[in-house]
Amino acid sequence: MATSTFRGIVPPVLTPLTPEGEIDTASLERLVRHLVDAGVHGLFVLGSTGEVAYLTDVQRDLVARTAVRAADGRVPVIGGAIDLTTARVADRARALVDAGADAVAVTAPVYAINDMAEIERHLRAVAAAVEVPVLAYDIPVRVHRKLPADLLVRLGGEGVLAGVKDSSGDDVAFRRLVAANAAAGSPLALFTGHEAVVDGMLLLGADGVVPGLANVDAAGYVRLWDLAQAGKWDDARAEQDRLAALFEIVFQAQGRSGDAAGVGSFKVSAHRQGLIDSTTMAFPVEALDGETADRIAEITRAAGLLDG
Repeated sequence: MATSTFRGIVPPVLTPLTPEGEIDTASLERLVRHLVDAGVHGLFVLGSTGEVAYLTDVQRDLVARTAVRAADGRVPVIGGAIDLTTARVADRARALVDAGADAVAVTAPVYAINDMAEIERHLRAVAAAVEVPVLAYDIPVRVHRKLPADLLVRLGGEGVLAGVKDSSGDDVAFRRLVAANAAAGSPLALFTGHEAVVDGMLLLGADGVVPGLANVDAAGYVRLWDLAQAGKWDDARAEQDRLAALFEIVFQAQGRSGDAAGVGSFKVSAHRQGLIDSTTMAFPVEALDGETADRIAEITRAAGLLDG
């Protein structure tokens, strides 16, 4: 699959769970079909928004196979191969390919304390283990290392990496990466994961976005993408402003963990819209409820996503 395939709006798909904590495959299929019908350009399963770190290997395989089946070839599916060390990541990457994923996204090792030369060998080894494109998943808040632009662009130029999913929140570094990638002939497809500044990132040259909030309002992000592609930047900014107001849902659970506040708020909103059957989070994270869930619902309603 060519690097040019990876562009546009690629939501990091929630992993719906039953109240007992099992994978809710019916809700996952419904959510995937909803996202594809809304016009997204790809799907990213088993990322942070998909609670990948909490899932067993059996559950991860079930998520990947269910999402691929529901996508039905309409858009590419990228799977997160996220684990402790190279051998385990390579094993997870092969399992994703067996499940039908079109590409895999790989972080630096999560538990091992590696230097940058070791991280480079890690990325090369995982890419050599599979025959699908590999995207680097740059998320220092989880792995405590920032992937440098020169390493990413060099590995892109050598064909080791097909792209980068940037979840660093460092927009200066992302802009430098875009510039370095362009200077090298654009070997990488570059995605931002920064939901509230997508218009700016597309203006500076991002190839797409992986917004967790797209689980809540996929159509809004598709509209934003279409406006940006048409050069209608004032309209794009207006749509981004609406999405930024919706993004306030993640700030309603003060004092809770980042996973509970972020992914939990997406699940509450998706549940209120009827996209998933339960707000259950992976153990030991508790779902948002009560007044917090009601505030999230009111923000969702103000964005035009709920009736009444």
